[in-house]
Amino acid sequence: MTDLTLYIGNKNYSSWSLRPWLALKVAGISFAERLSRFDESTGHAHFIEFSPTKKVPTLVIKQDGKEPVTIPESLAILETAADLYPEKNLWPKDQLLRAQARALASEMHAGFMGIRSECPMNIRREVKAIEVSDAVRKDVKRIEQIWSTCLEQSGGPFLFGHFTIADAMFAPVVNRLEIYELSNHPAISAYSKAMKGLPAWQEWVTEALKEPWIVEEDEA
Repeated sequence: MTDLTLYIGNKNYSSWSLRPWLALKVAGISFAERLSRFDESTGHAHFIEFSPTKKVPTLVIKQDGKEPVTIPESLAILETAADLYPEKNLWPKDQLLRAQARALASEMHAGFMGIRSECPMNIRREVKAIEVSDAVRKDVKRIEQIWSTCLEQSGGPFLFGHFTIADAMFAPVVNRLEIYELSNHPAISAYSKAMKGLPAWQEWVTEALKEPWIVEEDEA
């Protein structure tokens, strides 16, 4: 028997927490959720109680007869879920499509620093444009290219047809593009509509809107 516990940060702000949480929910994989508030003043020192890197999200895996295993990194959590539950098809079945999906997930994981630094995820934020740099505009153009190409090839509604880890990795971008009014590209609109139509997405948003905490560093 496998028991999963996912430690996450504030739902209003924690884009990295959203990624594995959403994937597990959409796939119907059972897990216990533990929300631990951000504490910028201490550098989130209390996260050390469950994460060796003091970061969220962190997945703790318990299996009968084995020592618990801790995975403190979003993409590794998603890969682990795909390995533990291959029947959930968190990657495309086709080998080449799977390679493409992995490449996009890795690109999102390591790149897009402009939009990441200037336009933090903020579920509660009023929809309002801000002045952005050329780096952000370059990121948005690349996202438009990825989403339009994938949707055209797969037929949608998600990047590779059904929801995969690649979609989980890009999920927080849906919020960013909307609240900072960064794009009116048709592919952005179509993909955002599909993502926001997920019951799991709506559950996350509902709970995020109830949170009273403010993280000033993420209030762009």
